[in-house]
Amino acid sequence: MSREHAKAIVQARMGSTRLPGKILKPLAGRPALWHLVDRLNRSKRLKEIIVATTANQEDAVVVKFCEENGIRWFRGSENDVLDRYYQAAKACAADPIIRITADCPVIDPAIVDEMIDRFFAGNYDAYGLGGQFPDGLDCECFAFWVIEDAWKNANLPSEREHVGIYPGKHPEKFRLGIYEKFSGLGHLRWTLDEEADLHFLQAVFERLYKPDAIFQTGDILELLRREPELMSINQGITRNEGLLKSLSEDEAYLKEKSI
Repeated sequence: MSREHAKAIVQARMGSTRLPGKILKPLAGRPALWHLVDRLNRSKRLKEIIVATTANQEDAVVVKFCEENGIRWFRGSENDVLDRYYQAAKACAADPIIRITADCPVIDPAIVDEMIDRFFAGNYDAYGLGGQFPDGLDCECFAFWVIEDAWKNANLPSEREHVGIYPGKHPEKFRLGIYEKFSGLGHLRWTLDEEADLHFLQAVFERLYKPDAIFQTGDILELLRREPELMSINQGITRNEGLLKSLSEDEAYLKEKSI
């Protein structure tokens, strides 16, 4: 395991029930995925960024985007995200791994670096962002062996779709840590999952984006203090809707197994 540095694996696909093609939607004239990678490139603790997309034909455009922008890519399962993640990590010798989702175009590289530093300092096996943080800054850090263990043992649909669920359920196996950096910000929605989210993020980038620098979490908070009406653009959307759907699928899976 390389001390003090990690590799980021970004899960990205064009398929989305709520906003198809969302990862390549334009923000300040560039695709959302471009901004996410650009922001991760500002990290001091990442030594490589890998985009893990699917083998579906519709995701050939993601591969094309990566090749045009000099980004390493991997293709794997669409629905078994845990398998895609594990295979990508193994192929790229990623250890530890920072997990990022492509619907977070305002990911903060300073927070990513803090996560990696704390992961190593606490000698954790898995480390996540907790507390009440804005939806859209999500990141987790895992040792490779944790992902491998989850890949071998996770069975529930939610555990296969959401990489961090299985490790979080097993504190007896893994040394887990949570970074509760924020409080009182859980109502803020900076992710890209629905049309209203796109309009909100376009408004943020219109006001804050500069080609030679990135804006950070504090800049967005200051903008929302000045223009609180921006928050109404995507207000009222259920947080982690995809996760809630996966958990409901767990119930059906367990019921079917018991028959």
